[in-house]
Amino acid sequence: MNNLLSIHTVRFVVLILLQVLLFSNINFLGYINPYIYILFIILYPVKNNRILFLFISFLMGLIIDIFMDSGGINATAALVVAFIRPAVLKFSFGAVYEHQALKFNNIDFGQRLTYIIILTFIHHFTYFLFEIFNISKIILVLQNTLFSSIFTITLCILITSIFSTKSK
Repeated sequence: MNNLLSIHTVRFVVLILLQVLLFSNINFLGYINPYIYILFIILYPVKNNRILFLFISFLMGLIIDIFMDSGGINATAALVVAFIRPAVLKFSFGAVYEHQALKFNNIDFGQRLTYIIILTFIHHFTYFLFEIFNISKIILVLQNTLFSSIFTITLCILITSIFSTKSK
């Protein structure tokens, strides 16, 4: 239990530091920004306390908002993704999630990719909808969501592939 807690604590701190110090400074073509901190929400264990998970997700978004001076947008998007995550888990993994036998490293790549894509698009759409906050600019919201999501998904897949331990 201590080892598991330390792994998630280190992941929490490292992803916040990476987001604040490195990835928040990337602004490719004016609208492509990676939000790699959602990897913590994606990889958080299924069996843990849901209320604690919602609080930790909100706290992570709030810390990033404080450093990036973004007024609560990251906290809102992180909380929305954390709240919707059980439905996305059930959709992506089906019976494996129902029986609480989900191990992220042992899941097929297609299911893992579906899960990451759905959560990333939900996060980015929420983020850019609140950032732009103008329904007449929905095309800009969708454009930012699409391109930033592709960049974030690519980075998430690379990071999970590099740091995963395959155990079968």
